[in-house]
Order: sequence, then structure tokens, then C-alpha cells
Amino acid sequence: MIDPIVRDAESKMSKSVDHFAADLATIRTGRANPALIDKIMVPYYGTPTPLNQLAQISAPEPRLLIVQVYDKSQIGAIEKALRTGDQGLNPASDGQVIRVPIPPLTEERRREFVKLVKQKAEEARVAIRNIRRDEIHRVDQLSKEGGVAEDEAKRGQTRLQKVTEGQIEKVDAIAARKEAEVMEV
Repeated sequence: MIDPIVRDAESKMSKSVDHFAADLATIRTGRANPALIDKIMVPYYGTPTPLNQLAQISAPEPRLLIVQVYDKSQIGAIEKALRTGDQGLNPASDGQVIRVPIPPLTEERRREFVKLVKQKAEEARVAIRNIRRDEIHRVDQLSKEGGVAEDEAKRGQTRLQKVTEGQIEKVDAIAARKEAEVMEV
């Protein structure tokens, strides 16, 4: 009775870790990364649309992104969206492609990004702990209803705690790598 609950919790926690890792990909480092601008919303015929659905984004050089727009009439709108984003980018277009040079980060901006990484890591830890809390509640309910013995419920809670600790360690490792990447000059 407890195994499915533990597997379910582990699956949900893994999804939280994956979401956290994907979320960190949008934080700027010194290198160009297409994920930096993937999710920038562009007004496409009145509908906000993610940039990655309107163009192909590549990073041919460490400090340059190339945006190849599928619909050339949208180059102006995409340029404007890139310029007004919070990344501090200044795109340039030649009518066919948009070149987005990635400026080096200042020390102050790096520290802001490290704070953002720490904040997102804490949010991920809280999400994982919330999953643990919900699953422990399910185990307690099973125990009260007589579905499992009290000893088995305690063992299940211990297993849930170990799974939680493992997932939180993954979050911490991912956050530490990203912090080092951001602070790298």
C-alpha cells in the first residue's frame, strides 16, 4: 500500500526538480544560450506567443545569438520584444536574421542573478517539501482507516523523508552549478 505513494511522491518531486532546472536555464550567464530568450513573449497578430514558436534560435558564438524568424513581417515585433525584455539585450536586424549580442555581465548584475538562483532554489525546495507533506498525510489517512499497520506507515514516512532529502540535494547541486556559472567571468 505504501510503495505506490512513495513512487508517486518521487515522480512529483522529480518533476519539480526538472522544472527548477528548466527555470534556471532562462537566467543569463556570461555565455549565449538559446534558452535565454526562448520564452520571451512576442505579440503575434494580437496573441502573445513564445519566441521559440516564431523563430529558430541558435548560438553560433559564445557571445551571440542568431534568431531566424519564420515570418519576416514579424522581425520588428520580435526585435521590440527582445529589447524591452528584462535581459538587457540590444538586438540588431539585417532584414533576414536578428543578431543578439550578449553583453558581459557586470558584478552587480551577477550578484542579482545569484540572488534569483537562490530564490528559485528555495521555491523548488518548498515545492518538494509540500509534496512530502501531502504524501505523508495520505499515509496517515491510510493508517487511520486501517489500510496499513502503524509500523508500515512509519516506515513509509521514513522512506518519503529519504526521497525528499535526495531530491533537495539535487536542487542544491543544480543551484550551486548555476551560481558558479553566473559568477564565472
